[in-house]
Amino acid sequence: MASIHKDVALDAPTADVWAAVRDFGALHTRLVPGFVLDTKCDGDVRIVSFANGTVAREVLVDCDDVRQRLVYVVKSERVAQHSASVQVIADGEERCRVVWIVDVLPHAIAGYMSMQMDEAVKAMRRAFPGRSA
Repeated sequence: MASIHKDVALDAPTADVWAAVRDFGALHTRLVPGFVLDTKCDGDVRIVSFANGTVAREVLVDCDDVRQRLVYVVKSERVAQHSASVQVIADGEERCRVVWIVDVLPHAIAGYMSMQMDEAVKAMRRAFPGRSA
């Protein structure tokens, strides 16, 4: 299984970033606007419409407010295995890190997934551009 790791430094308070991550139905408005165009929720399932035309069905596994960690899986006929975790870690009062790990099969899709995650990280940085002094 391929594991893809993204460690993203953001100039934003941990509480703000965690609030956006844990808002499972608001990817398109709070966490990665532009990369995700729409999110529809049905219980613990979200249907995510990406800017590249892809639609994914993601199932919430866990949302841990103490560890500020969200876990989800993707159900797809194209992907045999896809599980992910997103954790927000404080790095001072006005900075944090987002650690995003995706485990995916088949291995052949890992390069594509990593490039898509890079695009998501760019959108995340636009959503949290930092604070003016």
